[in-house]
Amino acid sequence: MSCVSAHRRAAPEVATPRVMARVTGGLYLAGALAVLVLGSAAWPRPGAGVLLAVAATAAVTGAVVSWSGRRLPRWAYHGLVAAGTALITVTVVASPGPATAVAGAAIGAFVALDAFFFFGWPGAVAQLGWLVTTLTVALASRPTVPVSAVVVVDLVLLAVAVVVGGLVQRASSAGRDPLTGLANRRGFDEAATDLVRGCRRSGLPLSAALLDLDHFKAVNDRSGHSAGDDLLQSVASRWRPALPAGAVLARHGGDEFALLLPDATGPVALAVVEQLRYAVPGVGLSCGVTQWRPGETVAQLMRRADGALYQAKNTGRGRSVLDDQGPDPLVAELTAALAAGPGESGLEVHYQGIVAVGSGQLVGVEALARWEHPTLGAQSPARFVPLAEDHGLIDVLGRRVLDQACRDLAELHRQTGQRLLLTVNVSGHQLCDPDFPGDVRSALTAAGWPAASLVLEVTESLVEADSAAAVAALTALRDTGVSVAIDDFGTGFSSLARLDTLPADYLKLDDSFTAALTTSTRRARLMRSIVGMAEALDLQVIAEGVETPEQAERLRALGCRYAQGFLFHRPSPVAGLRELLRERAQTSTGPPLRQ
Repeated sequence: MSCVSAHRRAAPEVATPRVMARVTGGLYLAGALAVLVLGSAAWPRPGAGVLLAVAATAAVTGAVVSWSGRRLPRWAYHGLVAAGTALITVTVVASPGPATAVAGAAIGAFVALDAFFFFGWPGAVAQLGWLVTTLTVALASRPTVPVSAVVVVDLVLLAVAVVVGGLVQRASSAGRDPLTGLANRRGFDEAATDLVRGCRRSGLPLSAALLDLDHFKAVNDRSGHSAGDDLLQSVASRWRPALPAGAVLARHGGDEFALLLPDATGPVALAVVEQLRYAVPGVGLSCGVTQWRPGETVAQLMRRADGALYQAKNTGRGRSVLDDQGPDPLVAELTAALAAGPGESGLEVHYQGIVAVGSGQLVGVEALARWEHPTLGAQSPARFVPLAEDHGLIDVLGRRVLDQACRDLAELHRQTGQRLLLTVNVSGHQLCDPDFPGDVRSALTAAGWPAASLVLEVTESLVEADSAAAVAALTALRDTGVSVAIDDFGTGFSSLARLDTLPADYLKLDDSFTAALTTSTRRARLMRSIVGMAEALDLQVIAEGVETPEQAERLRALGCRYAQGFLFHRPSPVAGLRELLRERAQTSTGPPLRQ
């Protein structure tokens, strides 16, 4: 599936091999059934035998396409759709009466639907032109078919084409980045899921890459966001023609692009990425490349690509790194760190403040895992947390963070008299552990920290994926007074639809919302709508990633009460949080978070 087209409509996001095979095959079978009905009703009049032969041909074709059509190249579907038009035309010409001829022509709606559902505009319009022309000529050749019937059939076919094309265009735009015309994160994830599924069946290779523009923030700071947008558009336009057929290129977020290369091994993908690096002279680019491993999920594949990107950045930027496919030596180090005592491992808990936007009052903190390795130095959470998830260490890491955070905040309360709301991230694996609710209660009891002052942060996609176990665990904990926050809200596929069923008290808006507040009026209106909707559902909104006073002011104007980000407080150890509380004169002008 290609996602590298510009703003004109290319093949829609729904046009995956599996979907194309099933829908096209299904339409052939439905058409066969319709012609079979017409032929049986006309038997034994002249032409009925031809209709039955057409029905048999369509049925066999539909069965074959449904079963194995996913292996066909995309161009073959143009032939299948054109062949469908030919079979319908034969049906019209061979029909024994005018009513049967018009009914047969109506089956042409299946052709219009298929073409506009799966093809880009040029191909779809060409198929529609061929369909309307042949059916008009075929019907006009029947003197007993009135002209009005021919016109009605043509209008119906045109209406089906326009409506289906418009709906598919709208649906496809949800998976596209409006700035570059590339796939966005949602479109990329859908494409990656489909490609990985195909690789499991076929055994063919698949490679992925993450490409990050070096020092992009400096461009925005020096020349403004419009210059940054121009750079992103320029990069996307230069890369499109350099990619092989079938490649999926997406803007993954901010200045990061993601690439999928079907049928490409890791070394081949590395060569493609190197070509992309040199396609934009004067622009530094760091790239991480990896090849899919059998049994691996999309998330695991992209984590290894992210690990390779991390290596590229840490070794000087402006280079590409291919994941070596071997075991990550950091896993052994992390295992040892988790086995060591809290004071010996280098693993710490840092805290980032959550403030009331109107007053700046500190009302809560988010607990964040940090790791300062004694010889390797500071390790990014984006690297070691996924490693913990992939190697069965996340439960131990999660318990350590929760236990330490509860102890730290309880001690802080005893020293300062101020009780902040504590939010802690929870993984899907933890939620699926039947002992997890008991572990949380034990941590609260041991530290003397009240359940009403603890919020567990989960992502919507995590709850969606592990629905039964996750929802049951969260519901049990909410019954004890613990609150739940939906983290990264707005990045899931069905956020709005799930709000009425997820056991939640807070929405933490993804920082991509905040980043665009001052540059996109559309995003600002969306933020206002989300805040209003959350209030109607008795949910409190916390905006993440606030970095500038302008963003904070815009949030205040839009009615968002709470926020966190570097503007207010960078993550710091508990000692830094203690000093912050002592320095800040706490007031009661900001409404406290629900406790």
